[in-house]
Amino acid sequence: MTKTELEHFRRRLLTLKKRLGADLTQLEEEALHPIGGESSGGLSDLPVHPADLGTENYEVEIELGLLEQETQTLTEIDDALARIGNGTYALCENCHREISRERLEAVPYTRYCIRCARNFQGQASR
Repeated sequence: MTKTELEHFRRRLLTLKKRLGADLTQLEEEALHPIGGESSGGLSDLPVHPADLGTENYEVEIELGLLEQETQTLTEIDDALARIGNGTYALCENCHREISRERLEAVPYTRYCIRCARNFQGQASR
């Protein structure tokens, strides 16, 4: 991979990291807000209807799942930036072949070529 191509992917990764960082901050604020009563912005400290609490809890679970997923993606981006720095970017960590440019355009932080990624996915579904 040329220096120009590496720089292209480095910039893409940094842009993605910046965007996900902002999303992560928003998700943290939404997921960690208090539920029910005055502490959550209600007009009184009266108990909230159980159905409302169930809906709130469900939404918080979804937000926490998204938060975990985005945190993992940020870790993958940081690892990809490190691979650019140490010269192993675009090399599959499993078979050590070059990862196609098309795959890197789709998932610039990927560790695996499409063949190895499919093999891992197939093994996970068994």
